[in-house]
Amino acid sequence: MGGMILFAGLGKVLDWPFDASGFLVHGVDPASPVSGLYAAMAANPALMEVINVVVPATQLLIGVALIAGAFVRLAALGGAMQMVLFYLGGWEGEWLALFDSTLIYAVAFLALGAFAAGRIAGLDRYIEGINVGGQPLLERFPRLRYVLG
Repeated sequence: MGGMILFAGLGKVLDWPFDASGFLVHGVDPASPVSGLYAAMAANPALMEVINVVVPATQLLIGVALIAGAFVRLAALGGAMQMVLFYLGGWEGEWLALFDSTLIYAVAFLALGAFAAGRIAGLDRYIEGINVGGQPLLERFPRLRYVLG
C-alpha cells in the first residue's frame, strides 16, 4: 500500500506542474454526490493552488511513512481519506458499481491502521520505546498512541 501511494505521488511530482482541476472538473461523474462540490473547488484558483501541492505531498509522505512503518495509523488514515475522496469523485451513482479499487484501497488503509502494522514490522515499535525524561515516549505522551502503530 505504501508503494502504491508513493508512486502515485512520485508520478505527480515528476510530471510537475500537477493540476488537479482536470480531475475535479472532467474526471468527476455528474451523478456523483460530490460533483458540485468538486466543480466549485476547481473554480477557486487559490484553493486549487493548495490542492495541487497538498495531494502529491501527502501521497509522498503517506507512502514513505507506510514503507518505513512510522506513524502508520496517521498515514493510514490519510490514505483512507484520500481514497474515499477519489472514490466519491469517480462514483457513477449506480449501486452495481459500488465497489471499485479506490474503495478497496480505503479499506486496506484502514486495516493497516487498525492492526497497528507499524508495531509489527516497522519503526513505530522503536519510536514508542524512545525514552523522554526517563519515561517511554507513550507513557509521557499517551495521545501519540493514536498516530503510532
